[in-house]
Amino acid sequence: MNAIIAEYRYPVKAYVYEKEKDVKKMLLSLCLAILAGISAFAADPVVGLWKSVDEQGKTTAAWRIYESKGLLFGEIVTVPNQREDILAESCKPSYKDFPVAGDVRKMKVLGTPFIFNLRQKAAGQWADGSIIDPKDGKLYKCKITFHPADGKKYPVDTLEMRGEIGMGIGRSQEWVATDDAEIDALRKLPKTK
Repeated sequence: MNAIIAEYRYPVKAYVYEKEKDVKKMLLSLCLAILAGISAFAADPVVGLWKSVDEQGKTTAAWRIYESKGLLFGEIVTVPNQREDILAESCKPSYKDFPVAGDVRKMKVLGTPFIFNLRQKAAGQWADGSIIDPKDGKLYKCKITFHPADGKKYPVDTLEMRGEIGMGIGRSQEWVATDDAEIDALRKLPKTK
């Protein structure tokens, strides 16, 4: 009788052991899938609040850069010393592939996506999109490259914004990271326009 019990006990142990291995593999696969999903949805370093700065170091505007449906966009959130109801009157009525319907000249400078349709080339690198200068309405090809703070050339996180008319002819401007508190301070400056 003991021989019969022993004969049935060992196959059951082997079966349970195999099922435990299967459960462990399944849990490991699930954990890896969750981690992969989290990293896939992690925001690109260009996404966030940035301020454009001229050659003298003066802030010209604060921007919100965001991703939507796999493309990159940017809109002005404030311009120092400028009223918030200013319209983009210097722009053309429309632009090819502009993401918002309607006459661009009748849109407010704030909140209109003047940076649009950039495609990601690598983490922190976007190109093949456009940027409109709302001051004069000119349209440029746009490239954006993120440079992390390194304490040397880039003391703070920096975006290299490149606008081109074609064949690599254009200019670059460096934008620096900002935050809500600084944007609120820019909004409180006296309005001259």
